[in-house]
Amino acid sequence: MCRNGRIVQSIGFNHTNVIGNVITAVDFFNTWAIDEIVILDVSREKENQAMFFSVIQDLSRRCFVPLSVGGFVQSINDIRNLIKIGADKVIINTHAFKDPDFIHHSSEIFGNQCIVVSIDVKKNDVKNYEVFVDRGRKPTGVSVIDWCVESARRGAGEIYLTSIDNDGARNGYDLDLIKLVTDAVDIPVIASGGVGKWEHLEQGINTGNAQAVSAANIFHFTEHSTKKAKEYLEQTGLDVRKTDFYKIKKPRKPKYEFDYCV
Repeated sequence: MCRNGRIVQSIGFNHTNVIGNVITAVDFFNTWAIDEIVILDVSREKENQAMFFSVIQDLSRRCFVPLSVGGFVQSINDIRNLIKIGADKVIINTHAFKDPDFIHHSSEIFGNQCIVVSIDVKKNDVKNYEVFVDRGRKPTGVSVIDWCVESARRGAGEIYLTSIDNDGARNGYDLDLIKLVTDAVDIPVIASGGVGKWEHLEQGINTGNAQAVSAANIFHFTEHSTKKAKEYLEQTGLDVRKTDFYKIKKPRKPKYEFDYCV
């Protein structure tokens, strides 16, 4: 999660604790052999988008793995600009829910392999899984299954599925939620929200049937964390890319167009 150019910790979609600089974090992830980097702009106002775009442009020059980017994506031009500055995939959320044709149009223009629909989910008062939008603040009254199936039908290439309830809790993924969605759609589902130990990653794949697993906080607070995570998954019998390390040149005092302060 990125807010005003800084990596922030997310707990229940509250983004308060600043972890550090985005460029520094990505430099570590590059050297630690991560498979893909997801970065979402959780700034409070879209007016900060120019700063975020500058961050992505700087990242793309240093990033040697696929880069998936989202946050305030509301037009074809937003997608085009993100791809132009280095995004490999673009993540859409609230605007896609408000205008489902946006998924179809985006996929037609850029290919569905480029379009990821992010779906944030919370249990409502009757314990049903409900889709929330506007950075997880606004309930929609729509069930997660209905929206996931509709997103896939409209042309989404992947679903990035996050449990708001589990986000930052470190108690593991909501495996029931993941299984519901993976059983309902035939496109890749990326599980997000709740990883506190390596076993949770394995459970997301083997129990939830997710095609990929995502985590944030655990990777920021554990040394060589992505390497250890992948080695653990390999030991469980899962097929993962080898944890080869990369050497990249790191500027001692990088200069940025914006002053990335919270």
